[in-house]
Amino acid sequence: MARIRKFVSYRRIERPYTRVSKYKEKSFIRMNPNLKVIAFETGTPKKKFQYTLNLISKVDLQIRDNALESAKQTSNRVLEKGIGLGAYHLKIKPYPHHVLRENPIAAGAGADRFSTGMQKSFGKPIGVAAQIRRGDTIFQISVDKANLGLAKTALTRASKKLPGSCTIQTTENK
Repeated sequence: MARIRKFVSYRRIERPYTRVSKYKEKSFIRMNPNLKVIAFETGTPKKKFQYTLNLISKVDLQIRDNALESAKQTSNRVLEKGIGLGAYHLKIKPYPHHVLRENPIAAGAGADRFSTGMQKSFGKPIGVAAQIRRGDTIFQISVDKANLGLAKTALTRASKKLPGSCTIQTTENK
């Protein structure tokens, strides 16, 4: 299986290039890659909690769906082991809509025979990402006052898995 391309090439937010062709079927991306985020909410969503903690982005960037899932699993593991499933609610706020494309260029001996170069460079879908603006909430955790420190630890661990820098904002629910 091929390795995932480094995300440095996709990190900046840009309006996706939309192909306009005289042939209608060539103007669209043929398929959407499968989403790697399994569940956007974990814990107990119905219960009212005293505090809500938000992980807020400091920069405009794109976050790939596998990075969101990795950060969710890390923070969920901390919360589940520390306080149990019934004592928190974790939610991923952005949805990865943006389709990432790659124009595969062959390298090596004889590559010029089957490489199209920039002739048909629209690219094949390789994954999806969520576009996040500065000040947007990425993760939201609701907990009671006794578990506030553990929730901050969980969000700190989640931020280490994400590109860019984030801050944690705490608000009291009334």
